Amino acid sequence: MNTQLITILVPLTGLLALGYALSRARWVGRQDPGTKEMQEIAAAIAEGATAFLRREYRVLFFFVLVVAGLLVAANLGNPDSSPLIAISFVAGALCSGIAGFIGMRVATKANVRTTNAARTGLGAALNIAFSGGLVMGLSVVGLGVLGLGILFLVYNGIYTDLGWTFARVVNVISGFSLGASSIALFARVGGGIYTKAADVGADLAGKVYEGIPEDDPRNPATIADNVGDNVGDVAGMGADLFESYVGSIVGTIVLGAAFMSVPAFEDASFGAISAVLLPLVLAGVGILVSIAGSFFVKVKEGGNPQKGLNMGEFGAAGLMAALSFFIIRWMLPAEWSHESVISDFTHYTSMGVFWAVIIGLAAGTMIGLVTEYYTSTHTKPTLNIVKQSVTGAATNIISGLGVGMFSTGIPAVILALGIIGAYSFAGLYGIAIAAVGMLSVTGIQLAVDAYGPISDNAGGIAEMAHLPAEVRERTDKLDAVGNTTAAIGKGFAIGSAALTALGLFAAFMQQADIKSIDVSNPTILAGVLLGAVLPYIFSAMAMGAVGRAAGDMIKEVGRQFREIAGLREGTAKADYARCVDISTKAAIREMVAPGLMALVVPVVIGFISKDMLGGLLVGVTVSGVLMALFQANAGGAWDNAKKRVESGIEIDGVFYGKGSEVHKATVVGDTVGDPLKDTSGPSLNILLKLISIVALVIAPLIA
Repeated sequence: MNTQLITILVPLTGLLALGYALSRARWVGRQDPGTKEMQEIAAAIAEGATAFLRREYRVLFFFVLVVAGLLVAANLGNPDSSPLIAISFVAGALCSGIAGFIGMRVATKANVRTTNAARTGLGAALNIAFSGGLVMGLSVVGLGVLGLGILFLVYNGIYTDLGWTFARVVNVISGFSLGASSIALFARVGGGIYTKAADVGADLAGKVYEGIPEDDPRNPATIADNVGDNVGDVAGMGADLFESYVGSIVGTIVLGAAFMSVPAFEDASFGAISAVLLPLVLAGVGILVSIAGSFFVKVKEGGNPQKGLNMGEFGAAGLMAALSFFIIRWMLPAEWSHESVISDFTHYTSMGVFWAVIIGLAAGTMIGLVTEYYTSTHTKPTLNIVKQSVTGAATNIISGLGVGMFSTGIPAVILALGIIGAYSFAGLYGIAIAAVGMLSVTGIQLAVDAYGPISDNAGGIAEMAHLPAEVRERTDKLDAVGNTTAAIGKGFAIGSAALTALGLFAAFMQQADIKSIDVSNPTILAGVLLGAVLPYIFSAMAMGAVGRAAGDMIKEVGRQFREIAGLREGTAKADYARCVDISTKAAIREMVAPGLMALVVPVVIGFISKDMLGGLLVGVTVSGVLMALFQANAGGAWDNAKKRVESGIEIDGVFYGKGSEVHKATVVGDTVGDPLKDTSGPSLNILLKLISIVALVIAPLIA
C-alpha cells in the first residue's frame, strides 16, 4: 500500500463516521416523540439550545476572522511556516463548531424520544439515548480525522511540489488544532456558564426558596436548566474532546517528523513519514472500532444499563488494543536509533511504541474508574459527605472539599507512572502516542458520555409532562447511569488533556529548539509560577460568572412567583423564555475575558522569552490538571451525595429523604459544586491544551 493511498483512506474513515452518524440521526428522528405536551416541552428546549449556539457562533465568527488575519500577517515571509496556517485555523474552528452543532441538534431530538420510549420499556429508551450520544461521538472523530486528513493530503502535495520542508508542513497543519482549541474553550466556558447559571438558579430558587421539586414545570428556570444540559454537557464536552483528539494527533505528527532522516524508515511501510502517519491511521481504525462497539450496547427490561454501555466501551478499547499491535508492527521498523537535543532517549522499537499506546488506554480507563469511586452514590467518599450533612451545609462543604482534594492523589500517581512508562518505552514520541491511544476510541467514549445529559433531559421532560411514575423511574435509572458515565468521562477528559498537553509541550520544545527546562533559571521559574496561577485566575473568572448569572436567575424566578398569579398553584404558565435569555446573555458576555486571557498570555510571554514560555507550560499543566481533578471530583461527589439523600437513606437509625434538613444541606453542597464540575473544572482541560497549542503555533516565530 503506497503513501498516497493511505493518505486518501484516512479521511475516508472520517466520511464513514459522518455517514453512520447521519444514519443514526435519521433513525432517532423517525422515533415517536410522544404526546403534544411532551413535544412542546422538547421544542422549547431545542429552541433555547439553538438560539444560544447561534448567538455564540456569531460572536466566534468575528473572533475567527480576526485571529486568521493575525496569523496571515505574522507568517508572511516566514520560511518555517506559511500564511496558509490561517486556512488550517479556520478549518479547525469550523469542524469543531459543526461537531458541536450536530451533536446538540440530535440530542434535543433524542431527549423527548427517550422519554416516550421509557413509557414502554428500558431497552428502547437506552437505545435512543445512546444513539443520540453516538451521533455526537462520531461527528467529533469524523470531522477531526476528515479535516486533518484532507489538510495533510493537500499540504503533503505542496511539500512535494513546491519544495517545502516537512517541518513547514507540520507547522501549517498545527493551525487546525489551534482553531479547534479556540472554539472549544469558548464553547466549554460559555456552555458551562449557561448550564450552571440555570441549574444553580433552578435548584436554589425551586428546592430551597420555593420548596418545589426538581424539574417542576412551575419553576421558570426549568427549561433553561434542560437547555444547559445540551449546550454545556453535549456541545461543550464534544468540543473539549474534539480538541484533545486533534491535539494528540498533531503533537504526535510533530514529534514523528523528527524520525524522517532515520535510515531505518527507508524500508518502513510508508517510508520516512511512517511515524507521522501512524496517529492518523490509529485514529481512522479507532473510528471503525467505535462503530463496531456501538452494536454491543444493549439492555433488557429490568437489566442494568451500565453493563450494556460498558460492554460497548470496554469492548471497543480491548479490540483497539489488539489491532494497535498489528498496525504498529506493520507501519514502523522493528527498531531504530535517533538522537534528539531535547531527549536522552535514543533506542526505539515498534513494540515500545505499542506498549506506550497500551499505557495510554490503561491510564485513561484507570483514571475514569478512580473518578467513579470518589463520586459514585454508593461509595465511601460520597456517603461520608452525606453523613457530614446531618450537621448542616457547612460540614457538607468541608467534607466535599476534602474529598475533592484527596481524590487528586491516585490519578496523579497514574499519570506520573503513565508518563514515565510511555517515555521509557518510546521517549517523547511515546508520551504523545499514549495520548492518541487513550483517545483512539473517542467515538464511543463520547457517545457514552453524551448519553448522560440526554437521559437527564428525558427525566425532566417526563416530570414536566406529568407522565406516570414508572416512566420517571426508568428515566431515573438511565440518568443514574448517566451520572456515573459523566463522572468517568470527566476523569477521562482530564487524563487525556494531561497527556495531550505533554505531547504538545514536547512538540513545542522541538519546534522552538529548547533543549531543556531548567527551573533553577529565574526566568523559567517565573514562567512556572505564572503558569501555575493561571488555572486559579481562570477558575475564579468562570465561577464568578456563574455566581452573577445565577443571582440574576434567582431574582427572576422569585419575581415570577410573586407577580404571575396562579403560578405556584400550577394554574398559570411560567415565562421560560425570560430565564433562557438571562443564561444566554450571561454566557456570551462572560466567556470573552477567560478566552482572551488563554490566548494572549502565552503569546506575550513567548515574545518576551521562549524559555519563559516553556516554564509557563510546565506550570499551567501541573496546576491545571490537579485543579481540574479536584473540581470535577468534588462537584461530582456533592452532586451524588444529594442524589443519595433524595433516594432515601438511614443514618444512625434516622431516615432522611427529600425535604429534610439533610437534603437541604446537600442541595447547598451540590450548588457549590455545580460550577466546579461543569464550568471551571472542565474548562481547565481546554485551558492547558490551548496554551500548549498556542505555544506550538508561535514556535517558528520565536525560535
